[in-house]
Amino acid sequence: METEKKQFTYRGKTMDELKKLDAREFSKFLTSRERRTINRQFNDIENFVNKCKEKISKNKIIKTHKRNIIIIPQMVGMKIGIYNGKTFVPVQIVNEMLGHRLGEFALTRGKIQHGSAGVGATKGSKHKAKK
Repeated sequence: METEKKQFTYRGKTMDELKKLDAREFSKFLTSRERRTINRQFNDIENFVNKCKEKISKNKIIKTHKRNIIIIPQMVGMKIGIYNGKTFVPVQIVNEMLGHRLGEFALTRGKIQHGSAGVGATKGSKHKAKK
């Protein structure tokens, strides 16, 4: 039994075909909300991708506060530090992220870990001495 690696496609297009498209042409394959966002923020997205390409050639991690940038094919393979309000979360852009926003991959709220109840929080610990 031969196992062939399935080639990634996005809406019927291979990754090589998608990388040849610019952001506006790629937006035709997205849902309406993302398409409108790309058409309105076309210059921002193109400038961001160009800055990323410059910094990658210098082997620097790309840090950004722009969480609303939509991921386009030219960004696949980049490592981007996305600001979550406290730190820059390193995110490796992969094929499956196409059409999503950067902020979706850097969560702003962490997982809550509750400890045990404090003194006076329960009826059983209400009358214990507080030292």
